[in-house]
Amino acid sequence: MSNKTKNAYFCQSCGYQTPKWLGKCPSCEAWNTFVEEILQKEEPKKGEWKTSTSTKIANKPRALTEINPLNETRIITPDKELNRVLGGGIVQGSLILIGGEPGIGKSTLLLQIALQLNKHKVLYVSGEESEQQIKMRAERLRFGGEKASFSTVDGDKGCFILTETGTQNIFKQIEQFRPDILVIDSIQTLQSAFIESGAGSVSQVRECTAELMKFAKESGTPVFLIGHITKDGSLAGPKVLEHIVDTVLQFEGDRHLVYRILRATKNRFGSTSELGIYEMLGEGLREVSNPSEILISQREEAISGIAIGASLEGNRPLLIEIQSLVSISSYGTPQRSSTGFDGKRLNMLLAVLEKRGGYKLGTQDVFLNITGGLKIEDPAIDLAICTSLISSYEDIVIPADTAFAAEVGLGGEVRAVNKIEQRISEAEKLGFKTIYVSKFSMKSVIVDNYKIKIKAVGKLEEIFTDLFV
Repeated sequence: MSNKTKNAYFCQSCGYQTPKWLGKCPSCEAWNTFVEEILQKEEPKKGEWKTSTSTKIANKPRALTEINPLNETRIITPDKELNRVLGGGIVQGSLILIGGEPGIGKSTLLLQIALQLNKHKVLYVSGEESEQQIKMRAERLRFGGEKASFSTVDGDKGCFILTETGTQNIFKQIEQFRPDILVIDSIQTLQSAFIESGAGSVSQVRECTAELMKFAKESGTPVFLIGHITKDGSLAGPKVLEHIVDTVLQFEGDRHLVYRILRATKNRFGSTSELGIYEMLGEGLREVSNPSEILISQREEAISGIAIGASLEGNRPLLIEIQSLVSISSYGTPQRSSTGFDGKRLNMLLAVLEKRGGYKLGTQDVFLNITGGLKIEDPAIDLAICTSLISSYEDIVIPADTAFAAEVGLGGEVRAVNKIEQRISEAEKLGFKTIYVSKFSMKSVIVDNYKIKIKAVGKLEEIFTDLFV
């Protein structure tokens, strides 16, 4: 009986099956939708080592009352930003996928964390770099540890390096080494002996991830995976990759800027709204404990079109500088450009200002920028954007010690936002003297608890009259 691997290609849109790859599906006529699937895996040869997943004993149903929870469910790392994004630390037996553009710092981040966890046995498996290259990078990382090297606390703890791409050899070393934490750099370089296709293919990525997932769940060992991304910014490989893992982290940022943002797009053990901010330096990634200070630029003179909005990412309040430029259109059709903010929502706010505020913005070019490279979806910065736009339109400077925290409705009303106390406290901590909020947010706010002046308004006209008249 032959144990050869049998492959087929399936259309992701309609499920049409064919023995070879096709550019266009004959059934639904969709283009480039065929992916390779494994119908029958090749069995390991006699004497070949098997993974622990191949001899798993069948489970039986158990009542929830019979299942004992783990005593220590999380590993607290020295990296407070990572702990926040993961929901309080690394969960035992979790599978964590980190994606990002090339050169953004994914490998640097995980190597730095591996060096910081010197009280645990960490196995760093690299399929992209040699041992000498990793050693050179480790010695450069000042934030990775005191000595920034692979020296260990004792002979059995610290960071150990393995340069290997075959999953069978990796699992052999894991069985002997028994690490506390496993790091794979990257999942697209791994190759299983059970699959004949090349490394990085859909079948290989899915099979290697499944083997690592079973290892993590059976042994309770946390596994970090570094994943490549495609041209459109999505994670390379099958979409099922994101469904298999417990946590998907995106490492974002402009390579021309020094700041990096770590955010969770999926997290089975915590919130997906938390945010971690790092500063990329020559010595590694430095944690930014107070991001509001780096998001507000320092200026020698007051400039119109600048407003400060109090946003919230998860439980972390951020004061963000919003820059606007409104000028007469020179080419007939006005331009609308926004960086870090939804363009459709910007058009909505411009329509509100023209209809409810009476400002003739239909013939104006409008450019909007969120400083620091952040992408903000919090509606609480609507009021700051509106005041920033009118400040540029009227060429009137907004006082530098004034902040805004409210949503703007289609009727020009100033609406309440959640967790207003945290936003007010953050503005007060950073030295702001005045903050504009919705009067509908004042039910839970005790004004006497704050030194900052809180101005509650219900309509845009009230703010514009106060600031620009």
